[in-house]
Amino acid sequence: MDNLPLLTIGVTLFACVLSVVGVHTYTAGRAQRQALVERMSQTGQIAIEGGRRRRFGGLDRRLRRTKLGKRIERKITATGLDLTSGEYFVYVVAALLAVYFIVGAIFAPFFGVLAAFASLWGANAFLNWQRVKRTEAFINQLPEFTRVLANATQAGLAMRTALAMAAEELDDPAGQELSKVADQLAVGHSLDDALGELADRLPSRELIVLVTTLILSNRAGGHVVTSLRNLTETLEERKETRREVSTMLSQIKVTALAVPLLGLGFLLMINTMTPGALDKMTGSVLGQFATLIAFGLYALGAFLIRRMSRIQV
Repeated sequence: MDNLPLLTIGVTLFACVLSVVGVHTYTAGRAQRQALVERMSQTGQIAIEGGRRRRFGGLDRRLRRTKLGKRIERKITATGLDLTSGEYFVYVVAALLAVYFIVGAIFAPFFGVLAAFASLWGANAFLNWQRVKRTEAFINQLPEFTRVLANATQAGLAMRTALAMAAEELDDPAGQELSKVADQLAVGHSLDDALGELADRLPSRELIVLVTTLILSNRAGGHVVTSLRNLTETLEERKETRREVSTMLSQIKVTALAVPLLGLGFLLMINTMTPGALDKMTGSVLGQFATLIAFGLYALGAFLIRRMSRIQV
């Protein structure tokens, strides 16, 4: 026990020495990595891209090992959002808690639970909506895309080179998606597989027709320029038709959204006029059951309105 102060001082000094060595090693490693990156960027072997710092890296790595994480990652990749699976999961959980407490405080705790389940469905619907939105934007670029391919192939360029040229000339999302196709072709993937994955990421009848035309032309040969010219005119006509149909159905889509909102407005008005009325209504099993039936009917009505107004062009 008499040597305890000396032992403590010795252990402290040893820990300080290890800390200094660790900091020196870490600094030297970062300097070597930075020098390597600068040397390789000067030779053109790599390109330095400034991306934002990713959050929740540990959770993201663990989540990607699960089926849920893989499914979330596939959906996010199809939407083109700058998110990781871990970030999306944390944001959704935070949004569910916020919606539960806010709606529960305004209406009643039972409505907070319903709003949390509705928000969980809405989180998945948001990814599907982003995917559809990205697909629609890509479809609008298809006439320009086929025009670039037709000009490139008419000039004597191979299909792989024409796709890489289209990726450079077109804006996003077409440019980004075609860049993925060009990268897959550069590492040895076949044209059929690369275009097939593109059709899987952005499913649409227009893109499937284009992919089928390119694959068949690549396999059997033929007048690919003539086919692309005809396809460009067809896509232009379909683009105008889709725009007209969307304009005509805009009022019906607003109606499908306004009907459930009117129901929530009436509930809020009742609770404002008679404070505590919703708590009494949802305090019994019968009231909760009636509330579930009412919300189910609202959801069914909105679904039927959108279903009947859906027109395939």
